[in-house]
Amino acid sequence: VQLVESGGGLVQAGGSLRLSCVVSGGSFSDYAMGWFRQAPGQEREFVAAISRRGGRANYADSVLGRFAISRDDARNTAYLQVNSLLPDDTAVYYCGAARIHFYYTSSIANEYDYWGQGTQVTVSS
Repeated sequence: VQLVESGGGLVQAGGSLRLSCVVSGGSFSDYAMGWFRQAPGQEREFVAAISRRGGRANYADSVLGRFAISRDDARNTAYLQVNSLLPDDTAVYYCGAARIHFYYTSSIANEYDYWGQGTQVTVSS
């Protein structure tokens, strides 16, 4: 299973981006999807997750109300819409795929089976 993220870039504070994560080599609908991020010198942290059928989503407190996760099973793609960006949102954003019960999401990195290579988001003040 391979995950490829895209959509990152340099944006001014208050701006928006749409991150994409395309999954290949497996059955996309078998996986809950999540987004994590890692800033220089910091540990990878949870951002958002969505269940296998898209019925449940959860977010880190720091992004609640600003970010939105979604999935399109027909396109084997998960998305993260990031709005009202802050300089503290600067990080490499990673998507992960977790083979867990269809009803659940996960905010725990160790529960994810596959990861992408990451896409850089840089927010200037």
